[in-house]
Amino acid sequence: MDLKEEQAIGGDPASHWYYISKGKAIRSLIGEGPFSSILDVGAGSGVFSRMLTESGVAESSVCVDPNYTDEFLARDEAGPIDYVRSVSQSDAPLVLMIDVIEHVDDDVALIADYARMSPAGTKFLISVPAFNFLWSSHDDFLEHRRRYSLETLERAVIAAGLEPVRLRYFFGMLFPAVAAMRIADRTLNGEKDAKESALKPAPEWLSKTMIAVHDLERATLFPYNRLAGVTAFCLAEKPSINLRQVA
Repeated sequence: MDLKEEQAIGGDPASHWYYISKGKAIRSLIGEGPFSSILDVGAGSGVFSRMLTESGVAESSVCVDPNYTDEFLARDEAGPIDYVRSVSQSDAPLVLMIDVIEHVDDDVALIADYARMSPAGTKFLISVPAFNFLWSSHDDFLEHRRRYSLETLERAVIAAGLEPVRLRYFFGMLFPAVAAMRIADRTLNGEKDAKESALKPAPEWLSKTMIAVHDLERATLFPYNRLAGVTAFCLAEKPSINLRQVA
């Protein structure tokens, strides 16, 4: 999870409609557990680990992010979440890679690194920004390398040695408006400097409205949505055999 995006909302991400709605989508895909532990890769502030441990879906979490500062790691913070810059092994039954792989040049290698250090049967939940034609200064600001379709995300997951279980788009109800705004912005303004994230603070009334809209989406569209959305999800599993070697 990108800290630059979290900082753009100017408050606790756990109270923003975007993170609340995405956290609920994560729970819809992974189920209610309980998971003994989570490995949260590229976790940023660990907002989703906090959501999952506080709700009892997971007992504990290790948040991994190479960008953690010494000051961040030195905080005296007791609780079920540990923050580290790297790990070499994991026995967590669930690995989260939420908005991570679009930041690196070799997305397959990054997924494969964590697949290798995890036991067979480990579930991986990966989310990414959807569709290259939605590219905007928001992506430039966050230093994205690419956006994905479900097909390109599935190919990356398989190439890394995992077996896809579920593929879904989310924020589908936002998709028409986001697509129209970004296409119009490129048409009218051309290329712009990457100055800020598109994610903004939201007043309480707007947050409540957006949460309600995406609660409705999760109940109706999300279980079947392989057509369009602003975010793409893949739930995958590490098989007992290496898929790449078999292929």
